[in-house]
Amino acid sequence: MKDLIFLDIALDSTFRTAVERSYEELNNVEPEKIMYFISLVLENLALSTDDNEDILYCLKGWNQALEMAKQKNNQWALYAKAFLDRTRLALASKGEQYYNLMQPSAEYLGSLLNIDQWAVNIFTEEIIRGGSAATLSALLNRIDPVLRNVAQLGSWQVISPVEVSGYIVVVDELLAVQNKSYDKPTILVAKSVKGEEEIPDGVVGVITPDMPDVLSHVSVRARNCKVLFATCFDPNTLSELQGHDGKVFSFKPTSADITYREIPESELQSGSLNAEAGQAVPSVSLVKKKFLGKYAISAEEFSEEMVGAKSRNVAYLKGKVPSWVGVPTSVAIPFGTFEKVLSDEINKEVAQTIQMLKGKLAQDDFSALGEIRKTVLNLTAPTQLIKELKEKMLGSGMPWPGDEGDQRWEQAWMAIKKVWASKWNERAYFSTRKVKLDHDYLSMAVLVQEIVNADYAFVIHTTNPSSGDSSEIYAEVVKGLGETLVGAYPGRAMSFVCKKNDLDSPKVLGFPSKPIGLFIKRSIIFRSDSNGEDLEGYAGAGLYDSVPMDEEDEVILDYTTDPLITDQGFQKSILSSIARAGHAIEELYGSPQDVEGAVKEGKLFVVQTRPQM
Repeated sequence: MKDLIFLDIALDSTFRTAVERSYEELNNVEPEKIMYFISLVLENLALSTDDNEDILYCLKGWNQALEMAKQKNNQWALYAKAFLDRTRLALASKGEQYYNLMQPSAEYLGSLLNIDQWAVNIFTEEIIRGGSAATLSALLNRIDPVLRNVAQLGSWQVISPVEVSGYIVVVDELLAVQNKSYDKPTILVAKSVKGEEEIPDGVVGVITPDMPDVLSHVSVRARNCKVLFATCFDPNTLSELQGHDGKVFSFKPTSADITYREIPESELQSGSLNAEAGQAVPSVSLVKKKFLGKYAISAEEFSEEMVGAKSRNVAYLKGKVPSWVGVPTSVAIPFGTFEKVLSDEINKEVAQTIQMLKGKLAQDDFSALGEIRKTVLNLTAPTQLIKELKEKMLGSGMPWPGDEGDQRWEQAWMAIKKVWASKWNERAYFSTRKVKLDHDYLSMAVLVQEIVNADYAFVIHTTNPSSGDSSEIYAEVVKGLGETLVGAYPGRAMSFVCKKNDLDSPKVLGFPSKPIGLFIKRSIIFRSDSNGEDLEGYAGAGLYDSVPMDEEDEVILDYTTDPLITDQGFQKSILSSIARAGHAIEELYGSPQDVEGAVKEGKLFVVQTRPQM
């Protein structure tokens, strides 16, 4: 075994040396030659790596992109760019895996042998740099600007186009500063943005090399708060901005590019800048909801007093959308039910604990948020709640979890409690504080639906959010369930636009790079539906949790066999249908809509719609 390991190391080193000797001749070659080298290095990496399924699918993608380039397919560069992004994600994941595996041993041995700390700190990094992964990374950096140029992608993707000025502050993660308040206009240059973060107070712009989906929660919130939000693909531009940490800059975006310049502080302090951004955070008031005597209600009973806009919109769509668009059957646990359950004698101790923790929270002890969430999970369901929910679900034609045994009901009950507990999510709590919303007045209904076990999931904005073009629909599509699109899952979704006067001609803007898809067996999902979402001037979208009764299966995706990518006829049919559904719902409401849905065996389902903010 030892001999085999040393042989593998020697072969990898020889291969790397051979590739690096070829760098100079790659300076003026066609992109196909660089892509060929990338496929060779990927193949070598796959042979030297265990748990290599993602790398193998990247290799298949590069080989397919190479064939498309040879055949002069006009989308080859766009397709290759998606696999470039996915390959970078795979390398980052492997690097993190190696670091977690090797660095603790390096730290331990370094302390025993009195090795300088700086040498210990870079040990794993240097090991990675000595392998073929570093060679692959260099090749990716070489071809990236070529692909962006051929695909006409530019150096920026503008997610929220707002002209802003402020002090540049460089941070590692947006997540790490989401609860911070900046006392002067700040433009964050964040190395990492996942997609579920909150925009901190005082921030007027976020620039990142990361690639959150245009319709991810953080993207929607950035547009709602009138915050500049953009991905910078050019490492030189990004490095330049990072070098101006602490300086004052002005950014002016278009739909596809950004111009920026350094400005004097006096120009910022004049008050003429950030006028749009300065109006972003209104004060929001809520009407406290009461328990109206029912633990569960059918869709016919949905009303403003009982449920939030999410449930009411789903009920409104039923029977009004085109017949080829499905709407899942729904029931709901109405406003006030959580408070009613909490006040029940069987939950007396839980109620006392939560009251005590609220006192800590009032003193700005934010560790109480996690403690409250854990405490909510200790609630016991009153018998009447179980009885009424069972009656409403069965009466609506939905399966009752308890019919499969007590354990299945307990799974459902735990999911319901997790939805209620999400009222105290950090991002939700700080977002409500930001708009001076009375957190005690926030009520949480729970929308109960059967899960559409989707082949694909989509989100539609019926007005293009990047350009503001109301004649154009923008949508993103992922394979499997939609949580990989709206949640903090790495990679980009497939994206396309479609003119409303030509819904049969969708235009693909980007192919998917998400390595993971989520799939689930027949199950129930419990969706948050608070009275603090979709308010005028405050979307609140994605702040609270929707929880499936069963865990999803994570599947590493192979896009080279996916008909949505490889079959032009199928692709056009599905994307056109998605655009048509969005257009029909917009016409039904008479205003731009943010629509979520799924595709199962060619049939479209719409699971929710809300006003597009």
